Amino acid sequence: MSNGDASLSDKIDVTVPSVARMYDYLLDGKDNYPADRGATEALLEQVPSMKVLALNNRQFLRRVVRVLAEDYGIRQFVDHGSGLPTQDNVHEIAQRIHPDARVVYTDNDPIVLAHGRALLEQNENTAVLQADFRDTESIWSSPEVRRLIDLNEPVAALFVSVLHCIKDKDDPAGVVRRVRDKLPAGSFLVVCQLVSEDADVRRGVTEFMAESTGDTWGEVREPSRLKEFLAGTEIIEPGLVEVSTWRADNELRLEQPSYEWIEYGGVGRIV
Repeated sequence: MSNGDASLSDKIDVTVPSVARMYDYLLDGKDNYPADRGATEALLEQVPSMKVLALNNRQFLRRVVRVLAEDYGIRQFVDHGSGLPTQDNVHEIAQRIHPDARVVYTDNDPIVLAHGRALLEQNENTAVLQADFRDTESIWSSPEVRRLIDLNEPVAALFVSVLHCIKDKDDPAGVVRRVRDKLPAGSFLVVCQLVSEDADVRRGVTEFMAESTGDTWGEVREPSRLKEFLAGTEIIEPGLVEVSTWRADNELRLEQPSYEWIEYGGVGRIV
């Protein structure tokens, strides 16, 4: 972090790793602290594919937004658990296609709120909201969402690499379902999360992340669980897949050094 961001460290416990800042570090960002970097390096020792996986996941997000804006005419996006701003954010991609596109970002990390507001202060069609993405009613009744999102028109609700941040007891499928039930026909749900077929990997990474983050993380899940998250939607092609293969076209795909886990997901259309 730069000296200019020192005041932020007074508002949070920078000795406890944050998932958003760990992800920022994996994407070669600068908005992270020693605790975040240390936890990420330790995670990379356990699952060396994590950095490439994070980069491929970011490319998936970019492709999804582009496809939904270009091919389906979507002009409204709500990004749940958006993380720290980085290159080619959702609003930048969508507004290149539709200059009037509207985007609301949500995250519970105060650093995301501070950096997001600084980035978006000159863009009246975007907003950032500090909120836990499990709190559906708070988000969708917020002034930011009421100002920017018209529920008479299709919306894309993004849950990209965030559902593994909550535990099964928090009912991740229920979180997505509550959002789905608010959206009109023609809207889309985008979901992906870390999965593994190996029970030891699921258990080991889940335990590591819970210990590193003060038990504020969720769970690595089995791939079959993702169908629950898109229940009640029509899953568009190519279905639920490892995200680097989702409509990759000619885009460069980074090869993971190992496949002990993958980021798995897809897009469902509300009909």
